[in-house]
Amino acid sequence: MGDVDETVADVGEFALIRRITATPGRGQDTLLGPGDDAAVVAAPDGRVVACTDVLVEGVHFRFDWSPPEQVGRKAAAVNLADIAAMGAVPTGLLVGIACPASTPAPVIEQISAGLAAEAARVRVGVVGGDLTRSDTLVISVTALGSLDGRAPVTRAGALPGDILAVAGKLGWSAAGFAVLGRGFRSPVTVVGAHRVPAPPYAAGPAAALAGATAMIDVSDGLLADLGHIAAASTVAIDLVGDLIPVDQRLVEVATALGADARHWALTGGEDHALAATFPSASVVPPDFRIIGSVGRGSGVTVDGRPYTSGDPGWQHWR
Repeated sequence: MGDVDETVADVGEFALIRRITATPGRGQDTLLGPGDDAAVVAAPDGRVVACTDVLVEGVHFRFDWSPPEQVGRKAAAVNLADIAAMGAVPTGLLVGIACPASTPAPVIEQISAGLAAEAARVRVGVVGGDLTRSDTLVISVTALGSLDGRAPVTRAGALPGDILAVAGKLGWSAAGFAVLGRGFRSPVTVVGAHRVPAPPYAAGPAAALAGATAMIDVSDGLLADLGHIAAASTVAIDLVGDLIPVDQRLVEVATALGADARHWALTGGEDHALAATFPSASVVPPDFRIIGSVGRGSGVTVDGRPYTSGDPGWQHWR
């Protein structure tokens, strides 16, 4: 790790690249990692699943709320969750970072360490990327994945009569955001859920193997993201209110803040849970919890009625 007073301008582009790629993690599908004009990643079944997310300082993260290492982990997690939502397994990450010349070099090193640490959770590495100058710190991550011979699970396959289920946390990141927004730093578990999400990576391929008909990463809020499945599949989705998982710790935080924990679970984004539809309850994998059903029609309802207690989820520029 560099001196805390060094900026990226002091270190220089190529020296900084050497630092952050000195001990890269590497998955079994990485045939050629960082150090050349491009990486080489195996695609055993002839197809590559790919997705990209861009995180901007002040929009997606704040260093007074999250240390750089956790920002890096979050940047990796939001992309790896999208790979899982297709029923695929990750094979590598490509990372582009743009930042002001005055950015402390250790900040970039710690972000890179966080990216590598989260990638290691799914046994892959950062296989390449780029550094450049900008007025705002921006992290762009592209994740690659493999379907391992399976068909992709898209948003467009849900059918009337299907069962709706979810794997992972709901409402935790929204609760952590609310706590941080009030100037608090505890409860640690709630705040930590906003700083670093914990997507159920293995649940995506498990859902695909179980015969999931549609699936999505819950990044913008459960209601909003289920709306994407409903629209793509031309179906209606109805949630059973009593089946929505609301942890007691979130209820306690909501009570203290004068908020609604159920609203966080229904509309809060950035937990990166997986919501999927299945042809019957008997095939729903153990990591998933049944929360509703698919029918004929359009839109998303809760207990048969439209949700009217606030915005259904996050939208940029709104």
